[in-house]
Amino acid sequence: MRAGKPLAAARDRHLEGLAERDRRLAYELSAGVLRRQRELDSALHLDRTDPRLHDVLRLGAYQLRWLTRVPKHAAVSTSVELARETVGEASTGYVNRALRQMERDGERGTTDGATHPDWLIKRWTDRYGETATARLIEWNDARPPLFLQPARWSLEHLQQELRAAGVEAREAPFGAGLGVHLTRPSSLPGYSEGGFIVQDPAHALVARFAAIPAGSVVFDACAAPGGKAVALEALGARVLAGDARHERLGRLADTARRAGVAIRCFAANLEAAPLRPGSLAAVLVDAPCSATGTLRRHPDARWRLEPGVFARAAARQTRLLADAALLVRPQGILIYSTCSLEPEENEAVVESFLKSHPSFRRAPTRGAVPDALLTPAGDFQSLPQRDGIDGAYAARLLRES
Repeated sequence: MRAGKPLAAARDRHLEGLAERDRRLAYELSAGVLRRQRELDSALHLDRTDPRLHDVLRLGAYQLRWLTRVPKHAAVSTSVELARETVGEASTGYVNRALRQMERDGERGTTDGATHPDWLIKRWTDRYGETATARLIEWNDARPPLFLQPARWSLEHLQQELRAAGVEAREAPFGAGLGVHLTRPSSLPGYSEGGFIVQDPAHALVARFAAIPAGSVVFDACAAPGGKAVALEALGARVLAGDARHERLGRLADTARRAGVAIRCFAANLEAAPLRPGSLAAVLVDAPCSATGTLRRHPDARWRLEPGVFARAAARQTRLLADAALLVRPQGILIYSTCSLEPEENEAVVESFLKSHPSFRRAPTRGAVPDALLTPAGDFQSLPQRDGIDGAYAARLLRES
């Protein structure tokens, strides 16, 4: 991950073959260190420490402060051994003293917002207020839940199989799937059979909000990893799924295969899609974005953000939306969505698009999702601190002529 890979990709590559308990502990340690990195670095005075020891010390300190089930002596001794392997014998005394001092202090970790960049906290506080921002930070710093959406199996069948396996499942917020205790999806009944896909309720609700008429052809233009494409097909649409990122096409194809859906997948960006202009009943642009609505699932992402990222993302999103508009036929639907909380990437992009494309207008379908998830303009917006699901945004636009 330190070399630039997203944490999820590093996890999937390096934790294969571990027993489930070890895999979960390894992920908890890495994700926890990333969430609490700023706090840990301050407590350990890492600005005065050999950089090669930084992650060793963070791992030990995180266990001492936040993982009560790990014996303190084990956290210290393991860190000392890691220091020996990583740097050499001369480093072990320093690591031992630093962590023993933290153990003697007995100080529990803080929850005062130090787990996010200051500029991001201020940005959210200005928009949501202090109380809601505190709830958002608390949400981001908690372990993410696992939500399942039925695929080859019905919801009832999935519930029955989980119950028979002793897996406690609860209805997801807004009736969008099932929530289960955090575990490895492949260990659940129905995984190999394609009985379900893993998808947060927010993203399943975006597919409902799209309200694509049954039988209509929809082009999911930024489809990988494929969750929304599967959801659209399950709701009756005929789906073409494309993505310009070749490295993600395998995952897109695998999602479609497992779910048993008739989705045609191909590698193409919007400018080069093998589709005639004005030929499609619907196009979905699930645009690449800052992903501030999903920081709970990607604890490394918060430290990669910087204030200029939203304007750069909006410029790209505006281009994607304009390219997608060319493919929509008269009376067709254009859906724009993100997993961002930021206005620059959401309503501002849509407002700019509508000003330059007068043939389009907002056309939300009332009743597709609960009214509580609609903005005054009629767009979809879920907020983690309010709704208990990922943050997501979508606008449904109709081409009138």
